[in-house]
Amino acid sequence: MRIGIIGQVAVAALVASSWVQGAAAQSADAKKFGARESVEHIGLSPDGNQVVFLAPLAGASSGVFVAQTDGSGIVRRILMADGKPETLRWCRWASNTRIVCQVQSEAPSGIGAIGYSRLVSLGGDGANLKLLSPRTSFRALGPMQDGGGIIDWLPEADGDVMMTREFVPEMSTGTHVAQTRSGLGVERVGTTNLSRKVVETARDDAVEYITDGFGTVRVMGSVVKDGSDYLTGRIRYSYRKPDGRSWDQLSMLDTLAGTGFNPYAVDRDLNVAYGFDGLDGRTALYRIKLDGSMARELVFKHDGVDVDGLIRIGRRQRVVGVTYATEKREAEFFDPELKTLATMLGRALPKLPLIRFMDASNDENRLLFWAGSDVDPGRYFVFDRKAKKVMELMLARPELETTTLATVKPISFAAADGTQIPAYLTLPAGSDGKGLPAIVMPHGGPGARDEWGFDWLAQFYAARGYAVLQPNFRGSTGYGDAWFVNNGFKSWKTAIGDVNDGGRWLVKQGIAAPDKLAIVGWSYGGYAALQSAVTEPGLFKAVVAIAPVTDLDLLRQESVNYTNRWVVDRFIGSGPHVAEGSPARHADRISVPVLLFHGDRDTNVGVGESRVMAKRLRDAGKKVDYVEYRDLDHYLDDADARTGMLDKSDGFLRASMGMPAKAD
Repeated sequence: MRIGIIGQVAVAALVASSWVQGAAAQSADAKKFGARESVEHIGLSPDGNQVVFLAPLAGASSGVFVAQTDGSGIVRRILMADGKPETLRWCRWASNTRIVCQVQSEAPSGIGAIGYSRLVSLGGDGANLKLLSPRTSFRALGPMQDGGGIIDWLPEADGDVMMTREFVPEMSTGTHVAQTRSGLGVERVGTTNLSRKVVETARDDAVEYITDGFGTVRVMGSVVKDGSDYLTGRIRYSYRKPDGRSWDQLSMLDTLAGTGFNPYAVDRDLNVAYGFDGLDGRTALYRIKLDGSMARELVFKHDGVDVDGLIRIGRRQRVVGVTYATEKREAEFFDPELKTLATMLGRALPKLPLIRFMDASNDENRLLFWAGSDVDPGRYFVFDRKAKKVMELMLARPELETTTLATVKPISFAAADGTQIPAYLTLPAGSDGKGLPAIVMPHGGPGARDEWGFDWLAQFYAARGYAVLQPNFRGSTGYGDAWFVNNGFKSWKTAIGDVNDGGRWLVKQGIAAPDKLAIVGWSYGGYAALQSAVTEPGLFKAVVAIAPVTDLDLLRQESVNYTNRWVVDRFIGSGPHVAEGSPARHADRISVPVLLFHGDRDTNVGVGESRVMAKRLRDAGKKVDYVEYRDLDHYLDDADARTGMLDKSDGFLRASMGMPAKAD
């Protein structure tokens, strides 16, 4: 079964500084859990003999590595980015000798930051680096934020790809060669020679193109704008019949209301589009014929939760199954061979019940997959179907390999109105689960949910002796329309009420000591933590908020100069809930210490949100500590920053709740 972990030692030697440099930590736990995941993205070469993966280097930097899948341990670094601000997001093979990577950057913009992306290509040996995204001219009439995305890897083309292109018009005064096209189009691009051929001409309203995996664009998404050229949140999807060029309407999607068929993939042989749509208040998977009949077929539904993910495999990204989350993430395979294979892998890896297929060779003989659990952060494997051999490649978090992690238990608790709220409870390993310091940790989003599995933040606090409760409060996604209500901002009273009831449940069950109950959250979770302290002063004895929303009107203001301003406005809504649900406006009601963290290049939640919150708390004479990270984004992808954040938050919680410092 196990032939050895390729290059684990070699990679460790190359990237060791990623978890030993930086500010000194009080605890070894902070170093281990603050280390970034050792595989940030991974892809399998078309012949199945090599993988390319991103791995963290020192601080926020990352490297691109290539390794053999034969267990030889040969690993080479071919590219790196410092993370401040250029960040590597993903890399995949365009051929057996050519790799494409996405690089992302942010630039300061008012109270937040604005993001840019570019695609580059390079050889598997790191040579012949080229910018794959088109270069912009000094005559351009605006910035090109989107450097394009790969929509078809063209397996038969050996290095050509189909990618979207954002065409930016140019000033034409004094020239006859100015670019006049505007909007999103599609080009076929050579990753070695940079040849470019327009496949779809630019359209001002286009936002998405979907191919059939064989180089033919079959579906296009176009935004619906108002009279002032602002987005409305609606997308019109059109399709082409086989061998046709004209567009016929497929569906109208309202992204905020969650109504309408949302296409994700096209199957050429079946001549259908797969996508998600509502059914009885939940999301189900459908397929629609693209022959002009619009014949619609229900493919899969679940009576309790939303069906929310496609399983796609191979370089043509064919649809082979669907995923959904009940207490745990589940998979339903349509492909009989893969269904049998998944069952076999489940038996072969009984301690790693979460399995996710990542990539495949051209012939689909070799499959790259990840497997993990609540107490195993995961490991990567290659399965050779002909040889019937599973080869373990590398660990997701090697620094935790010898650490005993805490089990995660799905539970439910009663809200004030009697509704059962699903949640996950993590107790310190070896604990009796009674009279502990405890943390309620609401998830981000709000359009998200927690799932069973490894969570580095929850596991850190469990390792430090805290019980951690992660509630999927009303306002979370995954449980249908009635559970989502109007989203966690418009319906914040319900969402925050559920979060607070989770804290009360911990005390009532005897899990939490009443005077040692805190709340910690990231993004929307940080908002929920602060708003909980506003609505229930004293329930939680300390608040830690990471990259939080703090004022709903300030969040609205962040988009005022962009075309999505009315989409954000509609999402937040208007009425008393805006002022009542903005913790920065009620800082005087918060009676417990607050600790804030935020990166100044955050494009999700502007850093101004935390700056305002900290100022309001100080002006109200409240106890607040604010840490701002320079050149980091919403996710604080920096081992030094995360290590320091974990250490500081642990020390802050202990001091706020009258607990002694914990030794390793």
